[in-house]
Amino acid sequence: MEDYLQGCRAALQVSRPIHVVLGNEACDLDSMVSALALAFYLAKTTETEEVFVPVLNIKRSELPLRGDNVFFLQKIHIPESLLIFRDEIDLHALHQAGQLTLILVDHHVLPKSDAALEEAVAEVLDHRPIDQKHCPPCHVSVELVGSCATLVTERILQGAPEILDRQTAALLHGTIILDCVNMDLKVGKATLKDIEYVEKLEALFPDLPRRNDIFDSLQKAKFDVSGLTTEQMLRKDQKTISRQGTKVAISAIYMDLEVFLQRSGLIADLHALCQAHSYDALVAMTIFFNTHNEPVRQLAVFCPHAALRMTICGVLERSHSPSLKLTPAPSIHPNLQAYLQGNTQVSRKKLLPLLQEALSAYFDSMKIPSGQPETVGVSREQADKELDRAGNSLISGLSQDDEEPPLPPTPMNSLVDECPLDQGLPKFSAEVIFEKCSQISLSESTTASLSKK
Repeated sequence: MEDYLQGCRAALQVSRPIHVVLGNEACDLDSMVSALALAFYLAKTTETEEVFVPVLNIKRSELPLRGDNVFFLQKIHIPESLLIFRDEIDLHALHQAGQLTLILVDHHVLPKSDAALEEAVAEVLDHRPIDQKHCPPCHVSVELVGSCATLVTERILQGAPEILDRQTAALLHGTIILDCVNMDLKVGKATLKDIEYVEKLEALFPDLPRRNDIFDSLQKAKFDVSGLTTEQMLRKDQKTISRQGTKVAISAIYMDLEVFLQRSGLIADLHALCQAHSYDALVAMTIFFNTHNEPVRQLAVFCPHAALRMTICGVLERSHSPSLKLTPAPSIHPNLQAYLQGNTQVSRKKLLPLLQEALSAYFDSMKIPSGQPETVGVSREQADKELDRAGNSLISGLSQDDEEPPLPPTPMNSLVDECPLDQGLPKFSAEVIFEKCSQISLSESTTASLSKK
């Protein structure tokens, strides 16, 4: 694999037709490894001099946000310098020159920004329900398995098993195990095919790491934020909502809020992040387990605009459906309000509609008709004062503005604006896994209490 990747970078120095194997724009471990392994297989089995190059569908600067990707590349001894990222190859220029053929893995719907590339797509290999309206008119191979790496492994072992080296096998093996939650059938992610190909890889390479070991290490790396800057930590797993030009970001952080708030230069970093990305407010939900192995969630609302901050906090504090059971915590700055969240079952997904409601309340209080632009020439400070006079009246309806596509953090599988695939297979993100663990923990506590009685 390493020798092959060195050749790929050299091939880009020559103007020639090229086959690009492109993963999804989340670039989670499954997407990255599937692109690397499938391109490797195609390059080794083609009888012509065609060039096959894997491309990671993110900027190089975003790779550190994917801790499991970085960890696994280091463990398998694949230098990051050999990888080719989306900002290092101009796919649109290649397409316009008639030199691009695309092969999509781990997704089959291109985002709007890449719509012009659809006619260059020659093949799709995916493990999500197919979207007939947006699927490219080419050969499409889709099978509902837990990991796209399973389908790549199947392609290799059925087509040319002799090319499979230990390095590539280890990449595929670890990725399937992580995607399928250590092949735990109770979780419901692994299929019989996933299990079959993990066993085949283990039979071919008996010295592969034990499943528990590789799963635990990848999981730990996935949630490790120790080496990240404050901006990277917040953008690692972030969603953004907007209404009438006002943007609110909400980030999931896997650490104790008290520890996070003690980071050096935090307030300056928060101001810089909001200014750089035009965020009017930033909400951080921290998630971790305490020493008793009990789930803990906390919230922090950072907003330099007093009226908007008060509206957001008011909606969250008064919410009954769901009830967050918030308890104010000591704050380090007037622009930041921290909370302990008593109801750990309220995930970030359930918090988003409340933030939409807060934005609706904010503009309703300023007497701006829904869907109309803000008054030209009115400063933010003036708007805040107007809102203070108007009070904090709420409306029950949610904003009709579409949520902006999530930054490519976590992974989610591809997806694009308003893509029906988002209604496909359940997503086993860190949020989902945390919720399942919380439910199990609460269930065990209830059972133990009843048994004592």
